[in-house]
Amino acid sequence: MSSAPAAAQPIGIFDSGLGGLTVARAVLDQLPHESIAYLGDTARAPYGPKPIAQTRQYALECLDRLVDHGVKLLVIACNTASAAVLHDARERYDVPVVEVIRPAVRRAVLATRNQRVGVISTAGTHRSRAYLDAFAAAPQTQVISQPCPRFVELVEAGTTSGPEVLDVARAYLAPLRQAEVDTLVLGCTHYPLLTGALSYVMGEGVTLVSSAEETAKDVYRVLADLDLLRPETLPDPAHGFTTTGDPERFRLLARRFLGPEVADVFATLGEER
Repeated sequence: MSSAPAAAQPIGIFDSGLGGLTVARAVLDQLPHESIAYLGDTARAPYGPKPIAQTRQYALECLDRLVDHGVKLLVIACNTASAAVLHDARERYDVPVVEVIRPAVRRAVLATRNQRVGVISTAGTHRSRAYLDAFAAAPQTQVISQPCPRFVELVEAGTTSGPEVLDVARAYLAPLRQAEVDTLVLGCTHYPLLTGALSYVMGEGVTLVSSAEETAKDVYRVLADLDLLRPETLPDPAHGFTTTGDPERFRLLARRFLGPEVADVFATLGEER
């Protein structure tokens, strides 16, 4: 059976809010002919402090909406949600599912030279131990996990540089510097917007691994393996952005993460059609 009709469908990207737009940016950079259907559950964000059962319920509701919309691949672009629902999602849906934790872990294992890797994340991802579990396949690697809850607040407030960011970064990253990690996994999709500050505090000798960039590589690989890459002969791709919260606020904030590709934002998935 030809995969041509399926290949024309959009990539579905889900996040609890805005951070997943860094994944969308990386996907568009690596796959510029693909269409994106993005759903941000901003009305119920952040997921980080919530019980895992509640996170699982919210995430599956959103993923159901994307699948019903008609997507060829799902990206769980939220570390907290990835930890909560990945196995359920892969059993629940007929489309392939890509998440943000394992791609970053694979890259970190390859990148580290002294076998000491730091992971920074939300409190929810830290509590889930999802990264520690993923690193279990590389027992030679020492992993130091550090929750950094204020980073999300700073990014969404548009504060990604300056003294406040550096002070917070120095406090959070002190244990990782003391442990002499040589690789740092940005275990939240908000954190790539803080790359400058994080690199400055950690030093040039520390490799930063972006879960957004590594996830986009996995998306490319899965689509290519399944012959689902969108044909370049089709018209220009169309991107749809939906939020469970205030569409106008989402649009304004989303431009910081993604850029001008965020034109209209809708409250109901599929309104862009």
